[in-house]
Amino acid sequence: MANICQITGKKAMTGNNVSHSMNKTKRKFKPNLQVKRFYIPEEDRWVTLKISASGIRHIDKLGIFVAIKKAKEKGHYTV
Repeated sequence: MANICQITGKKAMTGNNVSHSMNKTKRKFKPNLQVKRFYIPEEDRWVTLKISASGIRHIDKLGIFVAIKKAKEKGHYTV
């Protein structure tokens, strides 16, 4: 599975390491991903998601059922 959050769609970005002498080398900024299980009471089942820390806060705010529904609409979450 790729390094992409299944709720927010965050993925790795590229940028530069910049030294004190302003030399630049390429680097990647990876999202803070966790593998976490959530219980969906509406469907009476557990789901395992690869999710970023901001995605966990998003689920805490909206609820798992609504968050997955919005992620499916945006195309981030596929079953």
